[in-house]
Amino acid sequence: MDLRLKFNEDVLNYDRWRPTYGTKIFDDIINYSKINSTKKALEIGIGTGQATLSILQTGCKVTAVELGNNLAEYVKQKFMTFSNFEVKNVDFESFISGQNQYDIIYSATAFHWIPQDLGLTKAHGLLKPGGTIALFWNHPFVNRKNDPIHEEIRKAYNKYMPSDENPIEFDGSTCKRYEDNLLAYDFIDVTTKLYKNVRTLTSQNYISLLNTYSDHRALPYSIKKGLEGEIEEGIEKFGGKITIYDTVDLYLAKKPLLVF
Repeated sequence: MDLRLKFNEDVLNYDRWRPTYGTKIFDDIINYSKINSTKKALEIGIGTGQATLSILQTGCKVTAVELGNNLAEYVKQKFMTFSNFEVKNVDFESFISGQNQYDIIYSATAFHWIPQDLGLTKAHGLLKPGGTIALFWNHPFVNRKNDPIHEEIRKAYNKYMPSDENPIEFDGSTCKRYEDNLLAYDFIDVTTKLYKNVRTLTSQNYISLLNTYSDHRALPYSIKKGLEGEIEEGIEKFGGKITIYDTVDLYLAKKPLLVF
């Protein structure tokens, strides 16, 4: 089973409940890359376009690649008023383009689906000398450990999806490792930033959000329904609302002007 295709099954739900990334991160990407209407961008794994509008509004030409055919068609319609947008229904591994074509290549919570060596090597080749790579991920964490809702959710997961791993809130301690990865693939001027956001959802809306995650959608029906039911009951038990703490880590780097 290719879990990447699970995102393609319920496009409207995905677009409604997956969070956007706020304006600050895109201000930082645009300021770092200096993109404008004369530039070309490539977005890898556009999904339903949660990270696309701010880049389109700079006027640069945006080409997006998306494996899911339903997702590709959805963003084609979503951004149909932008003459500077096109989408290719293909995965990044199969995407064909000339070398040194793009001023910026970016990917929002999607680049981890691509083998690192292939992804970073190919991105480096597609970028123009001096071009920018911008990779970022959202790491949601549900409540804090002293919150009773967190404990109720952990009980449900321990019952239906037992694991030795204990989920922890993203703290940026692994950022240095990804910076080193970019340097190892001949990127320079590496910059990392973290952004914090908070969301509050009802129990029903949280279940809708869970259904945008590929591993959750892939569960056998009986396990999925049992897990969802007990999570919803746990949230309702303590007021019916849940707080999600989002941490977004952004990695910016450039392809050298001179490549030896």
